[in-house]
Amino acid sequence: MSSEAVGELALANGIELDIAERTPFAGGHEFGEVGAYERLVGRARFAVDPAAAAQAGIVDLDKAPVGADGRVEFTTDIAILKPVDMARGNHRMFFDYGNRGNKRAVQFFNDAPASNDPILRHEAGNGFLMRRGYAIVWGAWQGDLLPGDGRMVLDLPVASEGDAPITGLVRTEFISEDASTTCLPLSGRASTRSHPTVSRDTSDARLTRRRYPEDERIEIPASDWSFARLEGGMGLDAQGVEQSIVPSDTHIYLPAGFQPGWIYELVYTGRDPLVLGLGHLAVRDLVSYLKYGTEDSAGNANPLGGGFEKAYAWGRSQTGRCIRDMIYRGFNADAEGRKVFDGVLAHVAGGGLMWMNHRFANAVNPAGQQYEDHQNIADRFPFSYAETTDHLTGKTDAICKRPETDPLVIHTQTATEYWQRHGSLVHTDTKGDDLPQPDGVRVYLWSSSQHFADPNLKTPDRGVCQNLTNVVRTSMLFRAMIDALDRWATDGTPPPPSRTPIRADRTLVTRDEWAAQFPAIPGVAVPQSANSLPLYDFGSDAEAGILAKEPPEIADPAGYAILVPAVDQDGNDVAGVRAPMVAAPLATYTGWNLRVRGHGGGAMHEFTGSTMPFPETEDVRRATGDTRSSIVERYGDAEGYVAAITEAARKLVADGLMLEEDVERAAEVAADWDRARHDLDL
Repeated sequence: MSSEAVGELALANGIELDIAERTPFAGGHEFGEVGAYERLVGRARFAVDPAAAAQAGIVDLDKAPVGADGRVEFTTDIAILKPVDMARGNHRMFFDYGNRGNKRAVQFFNDAPASNDPILRHEAGNGFLMRRGYAIVWGAWQGDLLPGDGRMVLDLPVASEGDAPITGLVRTEFISEDASTTCLPLSGRASTRSHPTVSRDTSDARLTRRRYPEDERIEIPASDWSFARLEGGMGLDAQGVEQSIVPSDTHIYLPAGFQPGWIYELVYTGRDPLVLGLGHLAVRDLVSYLKYGTEDSAGNANPLGGGFEKAYAWGRSQTGRCIRDMIYRGFNADAEGRKVFDGVLAHVAGGGLMWMNHRFANAVNPAGQQYEDHQNIADRFPFSYAETTDHLTGKTDAICKRPETDPLVIHTQTATEYWQRHGSLVHTDTKGDDLPQPDGVRVYLWSSSQHFADPNLKTPDRGVCQNLTNVVRTSMLFRAMIDALDRWATDGTPPPPSRTPIRADRTLVTRDEWAAQFPAIPGVAVPQSANSLPLYDFGSDAEAGILAKEPPEIADPAGYAILVPAVDQDGNDVAGVRAPMVAAPLATYTGWNLRVRGHGGGAMHEFTGSTMPFPETEDVRRATGDTRSSIVERYGDAEGYVAAITEAARKLVADGLMLEEDVERAAEVAADWDRARHDLDL
């Protein structure tokens, strides 16, 4: 690109920051040599040229309203935690994509309580990110979220055909755990904007239900439901609380209730899609400005001063997919062709991209699981960072294909992603053969852990699942990963080699091969399959972001090869990075958990894993017929267990996968058999 062209692109985009609040963080606490931090809260306003090459590929951007200068405008919430004295920081920016508008980085990297407005001392947790000196930045990227609960929101324009609204098929799935639920937003979630229906005539739409995703859809008569909402309040004449049924373009009302154990699906004609793909530009332009800029388009000084040596991004689950999608679509290059993020940490994204840069997308939706949202376009080729050919379509592609601007990538996933999120496709081809990754990519399985591992989990429960949830702690691995990424980006010191199960040594297996390995545990049922992935046909315009077939047709039922980690005699994953609790286990820990009868019984539940405690003693093992060794046989006593945990932690430190400071933490929580997470009769 010529220097003249670069200059034109730079002029095409504008950003203006309004910092509304600047307050001390953590009561002015001094975080080691970095010192005190402060909290900045405000909004960012963007203006982009819809015709510029830097915005190419954003669906419906050409149909967004423009201002007098011909540019499309949108605004986003921003928040920053920064050293008061930036010179004492590490000159690195850490961008937390924020899951569904919720701030997550401090929670997971600092073992802090979950908070959408961390400001108090205890909300800094162990202070890890602050002690390292990062400027932590949040900027909303998901444009269909509604305000509430402290969520960060992005205000986006509605696309239209001139003065006429754009209309098209919308499909939403509803799964209820409460039989009393009779009214829901059309988006399926209270936090998420609904696409209004064009007509409230239910005969123009189709509501169905089915027990399991592959079952035939049973139509619910149009007379049995309505586009309406419930309103409640105090009545007159001592009548107590009253309810009214009010016609609504954005709600569904089913008087009989959404019964648990059924998947309800609504297909209707909606209107007024948002230009959701602008979320990628909101992140790109905000981070680029904070990293490189000195003042915004209004002449305000960069609140971080600019001149950052490195910028990193982290996202988990939905936002891990967003990071992968951002790289794939080329938005890690800013409007001037400069690299935005030097490195990224994509956690528990599985093999998915985002369902965001599509007309009538619902960006809050999780990608397809075995039971929930099964037919979802988010899991689509390419699945891997490495180039490969889709054996079903013949298309060749890769997520990383722009060497000059692609970031370094550390992709981490748990056992759940192999069972529910097609995680094997990250490092295999579409037939299931091992696929070497680019030099700038590392992939790690966090063995036998589950998708969401709350650092501060106290007591596990079952919910609507058959087993207790997975209790494996993994937050210490986050801290090692960001340090490894920083060394890699700074001086070229590579992280440890990828640690994934592979076909070549049979640590990556089919479900049937896995079933032959998994121990017979009294009273425990196992998945009858991993989450399959057929080739879906959403219509000929799907690659252009317009889904014309809802629900999609199955173009190839055999689909893509989905493989899972092999397990040892205890049922724990053999390959990958074994956190101390997995290397010295008190239970079988899995990435899957099965739904109970009446709630989709037998199907895997969302992103939930299991904890299946070992028998405590040889007597218990013999009485129950458990094939797994007892806890006392393994460790002798509580001190023996602490010693085993400490040894496992020190091995991870030696391998560069855990920090020395976390060894003592691991030993401390292991004391007295880690009773906070394990209900043991010892």
